Amino acid sequence: MVRDRPSPQDSSEGAYVSMDQLVALESTARDLTFIQTNAVQQPLTGRHSSKVRGRGLTFEELREYLPGDDIRTIDWRVTARTNKPFVRIYGEEKERPALIVVDQRRNMFFGSRRAMKSVTAAEAAMLCAWRILGSGDRVGGLVFNDTGVTQLRPHRSRESVIALADGIATMNRALNAQTPGERNTKQLDTVLQTVANVAHHDHLVVVITDFDGHSADTRDLLLRLSVRNDVIAILVYDPFLLELPMKGELVVRGGSMQAELAFQQSKARTAIGDFARSRGRELLAWQQELGLPMLPLSSAVETAPQLRRLLAQTAWRQRRR
Repeated sequence: MVRDRPSPQDSSEGAYVSMDQLVALESTARDLTFIQTNAVQQPLTGRHSSKVRGRGLTFEELREYLPGDDIRTIDWRVTARTNKPFVRIYGEEKERPALIVVDQRRNMFFGSRRAMKSVTAAEAAMLCAWRILGSGDRVGGLVFNDTGVTQLRPHRSRESVIALADGIATMNRALNAQTPGERNTKQLDTVLQTVANVAHHDHLVVVITDFDGHSADTRDLLLRLSVRNDVIAILVYDPFLLELPMKGELVVRGGSMQAELAFQQSKARTAIGDFARSRGRELLAWQQELGLPMLPLSSAVETAPQLRRLLAQTAWRQRRR
């Protein structure tokens, strides 16, 4: 669901975001704070003592070889005895490459106040990117819309983060409610499949989207990713559907299609509200089911304070690989 907006050249604040605005978030990201607890690893910190297993000094266990494992960790004696490849797992000081997945589809081009969801997603992505780079880790990403994907490999440099900002801003400023054509409801799953093909293990994956078009395949892809990577899902939403007015009309448009909603009709208002709440509960339930953080981020409130609070409240538990 989208609403009409002027062209990028004539846009008001909150409709679009520029590369310069995204780059300027570097100073804001520096003071993001995270509560540290004994059993918790912070999701956006870099070179730290980690419960992620890999090459290190302290032996932890033997397990069967999995695709993507470093062949240098194969224990050839155990492999010879069992006729199955086994690897030796060690604790280590862990550095994780990060992939930030940013949704800039037309469904994100909606906002009832402050900013479009697409702008909030862009801001959240860059706050995460600057924070991760500041911790010493490599940063890359995938920015996608309804028809394409821009992929940037992880690098440890300001230039790589600025390139990510450029990719996000380019897709963001191409958004237009009047763009013709059908939405690609499978695009989110296609992008997550690409991420799964790249992030075999020991990555930090931050997925920033409203999860429009999500399905059982989406859930399975997130589960697959979270088995051997750290995954954070940031659910961008606009509170409008949760706070529908008691009267009045709203004209919404999706491409060439247009609909008029009359809120004085209680059935229409109730149906829309129930749909929005049910969808939100379903997605947030994935946090318990999949064991990954699902952080709800409102487009109606300034992004940085929200993200700071959500990350500070998140009890991040590293999963066994």
